[in-house]
Amino acid sequence: QVQLVESGGGLVQAGGSLRLSCAASGRTFSNYNMGWFRQAPGKDIEFVAAINWGGSGTYYTDSVRGRFTISRDNAKNTVYLQMNSLKPEDTAVYRCAARMKPLSGTYSYTSAYDYWGQGTQVTVSS
Repeated sequence: QVQLVESGGGLVQAGGSLRLSCAASGRTFSNYNMGWFRQAPGKDIEFVAAINWGGSGTYYTDSVRGRFTISRDNAKNTVYLQMNSLKPEDTAVYRCAARMKPLSGTYSYTSAYDYWGQGTQVTVSS
């Protein structure tokens, strides 16, 4: 069992930055590949970014590539999402997720992840 707790959300103006954190507890964090997803009001949950267990492989959805950066610190059992040049359309609840199976091919599927955090709200004002 892995417990995930997100933090770092808030209200920011368009063009601003936030860094989200996802702290993991339970089983060995470095065994897990990690993802960030988001869900805006009235919309389906969507994939944002993913990172493999060692941090050498990262994946992004097209709408955030070049603006967001996913990283991890296995010594701190934490995965991060650095979000720059934020836009109002980035407003959503952001959730992190963990999976033990390799990311390749299914990293953007919610069904591919085993554990989920509760989420942190990000609101970008125009």
